[in-house]
Amino acid sequence: MKTRYLQVEEKENLIRDTRSQAILNTDLEGLKAYRTQKRKFNEIEKIKCDVDDIKCDIQEIKDMIRAISR
Repeated sequence: MKTRYLQVEEKENLIRDTRSQAILNTDLEGLKAYRTQKRKFNEIEKIKCDVDDIKCDIQEIKDMIRAISR
């Protein structure tokens, strides 16, 4: 019986699935680091959106105050 996974030459974190011919990455630490980085990026993007929403709300409040004080 043929081995399902073969080591990719000169690439210690890569294997080839002999059934599908797909190249698979086995670097779990790299995957964890990527997920952590992506989670932090998404949190920063959410904070940016929240700040933009607050800026818009403050501008609306300023416009209402100006309208009332006229």
